[in-house]
Parts: sequence; structure tokens; C-alpha cells
Amino acid sequence: MDPLEHSEPISGDYIVVRALEDGVTIIGLTRGRDTKFHHSEKLDRGEVMIVQFTQHTAAMKIRGRAEVYSKHGVIISGHE
Repeated sequence: MDPLEHSEPISGDYIVVRALEDGVTIIGLTRGRDTKFHHSEKLDRGEVMIVQFTQHTAAMKIRGRAEVYSKHGVIISGHE
């Protein structure tokens, strides 16, 4: 299969995660009857990741201090 071909439409919302400390973890959670972890990434301070909700990704868990940008605004995770 050609890696540029997609077997599913990609039309989900995007979020941007900017790490405010080393070791911020982003965990993707699946859709369906049983929610499961399907992917994780670690970011160090200042690193940015752009992520997308898809047919397979229903939720994302962010552990650590980070700015999370979405169409709904900005949230700071890990802030007390």
C-alpha cells in the first residue's frame, strides 16, 4: 500500500501541545466499546506537537505541564 494513501478520511479536530517542562506525555486513547491506550509520545520543554482526533483516536491524555491549544481556547495542564 502506498504510504500516501489513506484508507480512512482524516477530518478530525487538531490540538497543539507545547511542553512547559521536560517529560510531558501525550497518550492517545481509542474509540469503541473498550477504551485503550494506542500511542504515546514524550515531549521536552519547548517542544510542540500537533495532534489530530481520528476515526481511531477518541481522546488524548496529557501528563505534565503543557499548554494545549484547540479551537476552544488554551488550557494549561499540570498547573496548580
